[in-house]
Amino acid sequence: MKAVVWHGRQDVRVESVPDPELREPTDAIVRVTSTAICGSDLHLYGKLAPIMREGDILGHEPMGVVEEVGSGVEHIKPGDRVVVPFNISCGSCYFCNMQLYSQCERTRDRGRLAEAASLLGRGKGASLFGYTHVYGAVPGGQAEYLRVPQAHFGPIKVPEGPPDERFLYLSDVLPTSWQAVAYADVPEGGTLAVWGLGPIGQMCCRIALHRGAGRVIGVDAVPERLDLASRYGVETLDYSAVDRAGLAVVEMTGGRGVDAAIDAVGMEAGGSLVDAVLQATRVQLDRARALRECAASVRRGGTLSIVGVYAGPIQMFPLGDLFDMQVQLRMGQANVRRWTDEILPLLADEDPLGVEELATHRLPLEEAPRAYETFQRKQDGCIKCVLRP
Repeated sequence: MKAVVWHGRQDVRVESVPDPELREPTDAIVRVTSTAICGSDLHLYGKLAPIMREGDILGHEPMGVVEEVGSGVEHIKPGDRVVVPFNISCGSCYFCNMQLYSQCERTRDRGRLAEAASLLGRGKGASLFGYTHVYGAVPGGQAEYLRVPQAHFGPIKVPEGPPDERFLYLSDVLPTSWQAVAYADVPEGGTLAVWGLGPIGQMCCRIALHRGAGRVIGVDAVPERLDLASRYGVETLDYSAVDRAGLAVVEMTGGRGVDAAIDAVGMEAGGSLVDAVLQATRVQLDRARALRECAASVRRGGTLSIVGVYAGPIQMFPLGDLFDMQVQLRMGQANVRRWTDEILPLLADEDPLGVEELATHRLPLEEAPRAYETFQRKQDGCIKCVLRP
């Protein structure tokens, strides 16, 4: 089969690799029909080389058609159309029973590299498709076929008929954004600021308005992202046009600050926002300006929700200010299956969140290297890339 294979910093190639096979009774094989490039894939493309290995297959946002299932898989069968969540969870361990599927005890990588990558010495969470050797080293979904471990629980069966992009983002974008908004806990009619208007930020804005936020302010500097958000009723702020974006948001709210803010930037962005360099297994430099400005925009007693991915320590994090202001802080990888049953009804008949309009670039799998470069450089108005095997 063909797959997108990592060979080093800014070097991905589409190559022939062995077809996946069933290994466990709880495995399934899915023929991938659509697979997306995530903003966090850009970490692997440009920054996280020490925890990658040449030959790794990338991708964690796939959907397709079931080809085979193991004897322990009963809720899906060959021919079913499914979306595959990015985190691999068993559905029945201690943390899965708490709906913390991103912390699944059965799929956690307990190897030395995963332990070394944790400053607290606690290792990492559940295994992820196509995402480094500290998250299980599981081959990813930017490929023609995908082996799905824990398929007795993970894959989500979706109806036939609507196009793939109606459901594709159930793999990551929609549940990640939904959790970020849930964690932000915006009061009915309240105000939310979303920092970073990539795919996750765009959906955070739309979901917050859908769930009853009265006002959403989106912060970015890319014109195409600002324009797209504004079409969905979001007030926008170009952070490059002001000295302190956090204080500018405070001024937009009469000097009080927003009820909640979401950091949807993380360490992906480059330039003046974040410059993260991973040396050995620790981030030695991380100028988290976006995170600090996001925190500065929250009112006293408000909530800061972090959905952007970070690795390693964050210097100059304003913990004392957040303590003084009594700001609540919530963060973490999305517990995908916790939210999909709530989201799926919004996709079945209509498209109130505009998911079919999120992708700006649709390319064949063979053009993945160009798609990665375009996405990383934010060229050609690129906000979201979908690949078709």
